[in-house]
Amino acid sequence: MAHTADAGRIRSIGTATVYSILLAISASHLLNDAMQAVVTALFPVIKDSLTLNDIQLGWIVFTLNMTSSVMQPLVGQFSDRRPMPFMLPIAMGLSFVGMIILAYAPSFWTLLGGVVLIGLGSAVFHPEGSRVVHFAAGGRKGLAQSIYQVGGNFGQMLAPLMTIFIFIPLGQHGAIWGTVIAAIAIVLLARVAPWYRTQLNLHGRPQRRTGGGAPASVVSSLAPTKQKVIIALTLLVLIVFARSWYFSGITTFYQFFAEDEYGLSKKAAQIPVFLYMAAGVIGTFFGGVLADKIGLKKMIVLSVAGAAPFALILPHLPQFWIYPVIFITGLILQSGFSVTVVYAQQLLPGNIGMASGLITGLAFGMGAVGAVALGKLSLMMGRADMMNFASFLPLLGFLAFLLPRDRGRA
Repeated sequence: MAHTADAGRIRSIGTATVYSILLAISASHLLNDAMQAVVTALFPVIKDSLTLNDIQLGWIVFTLNMTSSVMQPLVGQFSDRRPMPFMLPIAMGLSFVGMIILAYAPSFWTLLGGVVLIGLGSAVFHPEGSRVVHFAAGGRKGLAQSIYQVGGNFGQMLAPLMTIFIFIPLGQHGAIWGTVIAAIAIVLLARVAPWYRTQLNLHGRPQRRTGGGAPASVVSSLAPTKQKVIIALTLLVLIVFARSWYFSGITTFYQFFAEDEYGLSKKAAQIPVFLYMAAGVIGTFFGGVLADKIGLKKMIVLSVAGAAPFALILPHLPQFWIYPVIFITGLILQSGFSVTVVYAQQLLPGNIGMASGLITGLAFGMGAVGAVALGKLSLMMGRADMMNFASFLPLLGFLAFLLPRDRGRA
């Protein structure tokens, strides 16, 4: 009877989708990632004002992403046992301070200090935000995760626009506008946190059980075998590696490649990057919707393998064609990101925070290493050859064919 009651409670967490909370946490995700986007949006300005080279730019991305990636799974694992609703607004407070430092940093090393605080704020926000999504999702996990991730992608998409309209006209001090973003996020999350606490009280806080969440009788009938989990997680690591390195190549260095290759101005060079990221917002949303219909594995395969041909031809196109092709590449490639998170959550039932932190944190971490490695390659072989190398990375996405079938389609 106890097992039956527990199983009923597990189902009760998730029948009705609470769209007001999903929209609120998605908006908070937008604001969080917009603050991270400020860092890369500053590159065309600080590259000259602080006299930075491509390797130093790569190290800035590395610091931002590694701070997030290393901490996210750890925060997620801890919060799986002790959820912390109050940490949501506190995380934005860290980013608030980071924005002030970013606006007035006189040197490369001071700038890195502000970047660390922004990264820590993001690391705390993401696992707790994913748990809020889990409670609010109801039976539409793919759609809910997509709504959440669309917010983040939209925030990242703002980087080229901030470069054009804020940082090129105002310079580095324009980053002080990031404190307004942080303040809005703090207010918004201060309203989400009480709802989150109520859900924890209604449905119970995590307890030690077989499989990390549900009773043994429930988990054994739902969860894949340990061998399949290891295989699937290994493949997901490689897929995330390919997507994250390619994303770093486009968002960090493509603007400079476009200036060199096509003679574009700093403002004009932001347009292809903006199109790639805008397409990613659209792809993320519809990828989650489509995954609820065709299954998670099929959507992951479609996203990474389908983008490979477009990525391969992108560095060799005349200027007119780069705009539609880079849009299509972002649309397809980013359509599988939120789906990958849901797939990982199914592999690790009862460890929602850790699964989310693992995939999103891994994406940030891989992107961090990719930024440094591609920056080094850029100096060694030139930006054109580096972009050619990056164009082959999505081919690793064909490994998605080897993923075990997701539980929704089994």
